[in-house]
Amino acid sequence: MPGTPTDLTRLRITLTAFFALDGFIFAGWVVRIPAIKEQTGASASTLGLALLGVSAGAVITMMLTGRLCHRYGNHQVTVVCAVLLSLSVSLPPLTHSPLTLGLVLLVFGAAYGGINVAFNSAAVDLVRAMRRPIMPSFHAAFSLGGMVGAGLGGLVAGFLTPTQHLFGLTVIGLVVTTVVGRNLLRLQPPAPPTPPEDSPKQETTPRRLNPRTRGLVFTFGLIALCTAFGEGALADWSALHLEQDLDATAGAAAIGYSCFALAMTAGRLTGTRLLERLGRTRTLVSGGTTAALGMLLGALAPTLWAAVLGFVITGLGLANLFPVAVERAGTLAGPDGVAIASTLGYGGMLLGPPAIGFMADWYSLPAALTSVAVLAAVAAGIGFLTRHAAEG
Repeated sequence: MPGTPTDLTRLRITLTAFFALDGFIFAGWVVRIPAIKEQTGASASTLGLALLGVSAGAVITMMLTGRLCHRYGNHQVTVVCAVLLSLSVSLPPLTHSPLTLGLVLLVFGAAYGGINVAFNSAAVDLVRAMRRPIMPSFHAAFSLGGMVGAGLGGLVAGFLTPTQHLFGLTVIGLVVTTVVGRNLLRLQPPAPPTPPEDSPKQETTPRRLNPRTRGLVFTFGLIALCTAFGEGALADWSALHLEQDLDATAGAAAIGYSCFALAMTAGRLTGTRLLERLGRTRTLVSGGTTAALGMLLGALAPTLWAAVLGFVITGLGLANLFPVAVERAGTLAGPDGVAIASTLGYGGMLLGPPAIGFMADWYSLPAALTSVAVLAAVAAGIGFLTRHAAEG
């Protein structure tokens, strides 16, 4: 089993590549949704139902993937899911009705959910072996991959059809998976570190899912849910808030989410250093508190640039909550823990946009967006209440 610094570094680079590939392919698909909508003749409501295929496929597969990782190994499942993700991203432009689009998105969502559980589980093993809180760096790679995928998609949208673009993503995905996947399959998962003889005995293997452990895993999953709720809400509603409530132009309104995403990426790139300096509990508490204050500013500020500043602060605060929550759930219960926390987190991503919409109808959009601040504060509270488990 790899335990030398060189082997662990190679494994870290390899997993980082898969995180970046996942973000790159998913973002490339997202930017072509308008063209696919036109091609299939879907209305807004039928497109929404078809897009639920991604969510349904991901949520169903996430729980199954934990078992597959136990049986076949995190590395093997990561490579298989990367191949499926690369192949399935080419399917949506081949459809000509909302029904067939929804069916192929089930496959795409299943691959997306599966690879997220598999490579997060592999990353948890590596974090434990290296004894360094490097989990945020993997999620930073996902964010960077998404930014590149979205940017490239925007550049080629003017002269490539959706079929050509997404087939190109398939080719890129298969080439990267072939090159990087061979390296991943050669590297065995790292063995848990052996504590020094004179140190207190610590648990280095994932605990069984007894009621207490399962409760802790679900608790960390709630932190992931609170974080993803905010990400989903800002992705879908930040531009509308700036344009509708603060009279921003369409171009200026788009800056809000871009600044939020950049802040999250920057926060994750510095997350390892932050965790080494503060520890998990203070990172969770300070991050949730920062995000809550930032979102209150973003939702209630009377001017455009004050609101954008609030989004930046929110992004910095939320950046490391999800990686820490998934890492702790995985340390407690292995791939099953990652699967539970990821499923809850993805549920939060799905819940955020429609929940904001309903609350906006009942009250107002600024009032609805304060729910992101409330849940960020809840995440901070959970982080404090689970401080012994978080640092254990």
